[in-house]
Amino acid sequence: MMTPPTIDTEVLIVGGGPSGLMLANELGPRGIDCLLVDAKASTAFNPQANATQARTMEHYRRLGFSDEIRSLGLPADHPTDIAYFTRLTQHELARLSLPTAAQAVSKIRDMSGSWSAAELPHRISQKYVEPVLRRHAEKWPSNDIRYAHTLLGFEAHADHVRARVQVADSIQPEFTVRARYLIGADGPRSAVRHQLGISCEGATGMRRAYMGGQMFAVYVRLPEFYSRMPHARAWMYVTVNAERRALLASVDGVSEFAFHASLHEDEEAQAQGWGETHARQVLRQALGCDMAMEILSCQTWTAGHALVAQELSRGRVILIGDAAHLFTPTGGLGYNTGVEDAVNLGWKLAATLRGQAGPRLLQSYAIERKRLAQRNTGYARHFADSVGLYAVTPELEADSPAGERERALASAHFNAHVRLEFNIPGVTFGGRYDGSPIIADDGTPAPPDQANTYVSTAKPGGRPPHVWLPDGRSWYDTFGRDWTLLVFGPEASDVQAWREHAAERNLDLKVVVQDDPTLLALYQARLILIRPDQIVAWRGQTCDDLNGVWGRVLGFDA
Repeated sequence: MMTPPTIDTEVLIVGGGPSGLMLANELGPRGIDCLLVDAKASTAFNPQANATQARTMEHYRRLGFSDEIRSLGLPADHPTDIAYFTRLTQHELARLSLPTAAQAVSKIRDMSGSWSAAELPHRISQKYVEPVLRRHAEKWPSNDIRYAHTLLGFEAHADHVRARVQVADSIQPEFTVRARYLIGADGPRSAVRHQLGISCEGATGMRRAYMGGQMFAVYVRLPEFYSRMPHARAWMYVTVNAERRALLASVDGVSEFAFHASLHEDEEAQAQGWGETHARQVLRQALGCDMAMEILSCQTWTAGHALVAQELSRGRVILIGDAAHLFTPTGGLGYNTGVEDAVNLGWKLAATLRGQAGPRLLQSYAIERKRLAQRNTGYARHFADSVGLYAVTPELEADSPAGERERALASAHFNAHVRLEFNIPGVTFGGRYDGSPIIADDGTPAPPDQANTYVSTAKPGGRPPHVWLPDGRSWYDTFGRDWTLLVFGPEASDVQAWREHAAERNLDLKVVVQDDPTLLALYQARLILIRPDQIVAWRGQTCDDLNGVWGRVLGFDA
């Protein structure tokens, strides 16, 4: 019997969704040999995640393709409002008006406070994001991206992982991949996590009238929708009535929509074989009228999770994305948390593989990201409770004084809720890595963690404060690809010592000198060291122990 051929690579990524592809985009520019496999034939067909948060857009900007992402999805002038209705062609209850894609580009430069940022959120379906991530990952010679390839199993050893892979739906013999590290980015039913025997902790099985329990998802074309809709356009339309709670999100701003309806406890869509007939029926309940429609796909999924894997890494096997945490998708936090997993892990893998890091650097991934996953799943659960536990009675739709009173109460609730769930700069920008072994904490207090308010701080462990420069550039556009040393005031002799120490460690360090007093006031220190994932690692007025600082942030010292 022939021995299966073997492919040697530094990193094997299992899963070609947003987190796996983002990791390939972090490793590619750093020249790390990477093989990505995914059992799907290609990138996503169904809309799936529909909101790219501002911090994710900042990372896409750092990699050079945020403008490309923002040009896709809804037309540039399409509203991105979130609106609530009894039924979509009947009473409007609440609305949050948000900038169009075109307005987001111009308005961001004049925004301050919680929304001082390089990018605003973008309402775009995952089906448009994934091809962009794939195209950019494939341009790097060190990346090998293979869809229609299935992981059969793996063996983890002290110095490598040996995996068995086969071309999906093929009689071709399996082949072996020998990798330094294996990354499980293979979704909520992760085969990698299951083979490791890692269970999840947190809350699951939460029942709510909406976003808790079985959900029926339909990808649908509604060519008459905008001509029949009596209300102003939005991006997301949420229905609130006693018969059917649901949402409809515009995919292309023309006729395609992602529809998600809550099922009642006596409805078993999967067991009862729900298909196009049921999809049409449930859509009519949300629309409030008959309308021409073309069902493109339908499937079921389960809401009511707030789960995080008990371990995010074991030896040379590491979990990211939905393999590491599972959300109820309120707030759009699942996909965005997965992208930041990849951002956090990519530079650490590269530094470890290149011999630049101590053992604690890669270990810090699980420490930093598990805490963030627990934080973010908690926020998503809070948002789901707010929208899904609101009690709705048939009186809400009544043409009567009692119905008007019910609608006024619902309007007050959902106008408050939509701002709670969708105006979340604190969630988006405020995640911190306090307590991480590779963060040089300076003892200053961290601002409170609040969903709807973000307080900018240069305290090590969080996102650097942002400003727009007089020449029109984002402050972040001046940062280096890897390490950045910010210097406020004249460049002194000690800055040369930073350069020399970085060179001795074979690190890419960019020094950015600024004498703007506004920036100094924001950062409250003369020297700031920024990690490759644009997190403040250290700050100080001077530094007499550069070896100590570099040793800490690179994982050599506790």
